Amino acid sequence: MKKLSVLMLFVGVAAFSFGQKIVNTSGDAKVAFLKGQKAINIEYDYSEMGVGKYKTEESYLEEKAAERNKKEAGSGDKWRDSWVGSRDRVYHPKFEELFNKGMAAKGISGARGMEGAEYTLIVKTTFTEPGFNIGVTKKAASINVEYIFVETANRDNVLAKFVQNGVPGAQAMGMDFDTSTRISESYAKAGKMLAGYLAKQLK
Repeated sequence: MKKLSVLMLFVGVAAFSFGQKIVNTSGDAKVAFLKGQKAINIEYDYSEMGVGKYKTEESYLEEKAAERNKKEAGSGDKWRDSWVGSRDRVYHPKFEELFNKGMAAKGISGARGMEGAEYTLIVKTTFTEPGFNIGVTKKAASINVEYIFVETANRDNVLAKFVQNGVPGAQAMGMDFDTSTRISESYAKAGKMLAGYLAKQLK
């Protein structure tokens, strides 16, 4: 029984790790176009994102905001503003911090509004699982992301696309009671893993 439990744990960990794998779906998997570059412009896209059991982010926001407003007038509106505001406040900085740390050895840095960058990386989130942590039970957050590299001056020129599903988000010691804290760790891990992939290709 013990051997079976260990085997099931191994299989679960292997499946979890595979789910986070960065997969090239089109274009240059070796990202040769980034060789010699010093800067990458980064943009974020949430336009086609599902959330949890909801097919669209808007349906999720409408229902959850209404539930909160029903309990306390105005609280749902504040929650909605916080949900969207967390992107610029937490998610994007987290992604860029870990991305730049991983790309430092290659002399490449990325940021929003990077003027003069020949290429732009569009980080398109297609799904978010907010997760929860109520102490006695919890569910980790996760995101599905598509990474799209385009020529900054000609967005129709798509050089490469990659997907990464099930990027987990959780804070050490289990103190991730806040939704934005959980999700921000998904973006931190995504930035770190993408940088690791790109750096390996640019050897």
